[in-house]
Amino acid sequence: MRKLFLLLPFIIFFSCEKNVTNDILPNVSVNVTINIDLPQYIDLQTPTGWTEITGGIKGILIQNTGIGNPPYKAYDRACPNNDCATPMVFDGSLKMKCPCDNSEYSIIDGSPQTSGNIHFAREYRVNVLNSSTLNITNF
Repeated sequence: MRKLFLLLPFIIFFSCEKNVTNDILPNVSVNVTINIDLPQYIDLQTPTGWTEITGGIKGILIQNTGIGNPPYKAYDRACPNNDCATPMVFDGSLKMKCPCDNSEYSIIDGSPQTSGNIHFAREYRVNVLNSSTLNITNF
């Protein structure tokens, strides 16, 4: 019984799923600051509000998820599973969709929602600088 308890931490450690990044997407520098009081970003002030900005590889999607601290999530619109010329689309639901292969990714954590896909959507860090200013950067 004692050996079982000693083995348990190793089993738990090796069974954890990792957020797999995609080597296909190029590394780009991201450092964008936006003022959510401006008209083009005003939707970010309410939960489920979202906007798209330039930056990253194919643009950046930012959403106020209403949960977490900060409640904002930012993802690159580049499709993580292939070199698609068209950026991912978002309709305000809980998923981003790649038009090249119809693969879907969660807006909550970037995880693939299409079976067979292992790569997560590229997520960027959102720092709240003050009540009206967000800074989006690489991790």
